[in-house]
Amino acid sequence: MGRYEVVFSGQLVPGADMALVQSNLGRLFQADPKRIAMMFSGRRLVIKNNLDEAGAEKYRATLERAGAVVEIVAMPEEIEEIELAPPPAEPVAAAPAEPAVARLKKHSSSKVFPRDEYMAAFSDVEAPDFEIAPLGDDLQDKKPDPQAPQVDFSQFSLAPAGSDMGQAKAAPTGPAPDVSHIKLQD
Repeated sequence: MGRYEVVFSGQLVPGADMALVQSNLGRLFQADPKRIAMMFSGRRLVIKNNLDEAGAEKYRATLERAGAVVEIVAMPEEIEEIELAPPPAEPVAAAPAEPAVARLKKHSSSKVFPRDEYMAAFSDVEAPDFEIAPLGDDLQDKKPDPQAPQVDFSQFSLAPAGSDMGQAKAAPTGPAPDVSHIKLQD
């Protein structure tokens, strides 16, 4: 499916008035007269690109009704060049994968060897060596096991069952009120 662009070179439909066409294009593109005058400079101006055939034809018909002659030009298809890597010289037997470990080795570093001038600037950089840890491995520092707090209970003793624990004694209550004069009626 080809892509097209709409190109205007300042040409008018035969018998069209220049002022009327400029006015129509000003309304169509919602542009000021200065920009419209630049369209009529005679230079090739791409109005719209990357259109399908139907869309390009709609633009052509609309601009023709406004009094301008446009060309519909097929856009060249860009082919992206891909550089493939050469195949390996020999097939390598698949070695069983060893679990890798993601830990920082103490006092170890790898040296960066330059591949070009840009990388030569980083040749003196010392980078730490990292490994990949096995699945499910704890990557945080080992935490010490929790220990029970040291509490001194030597000052406490147990009282025998039923003994008075030193609670405040309740004040003795007075005699029960006399309710002999109260009666229930049916």
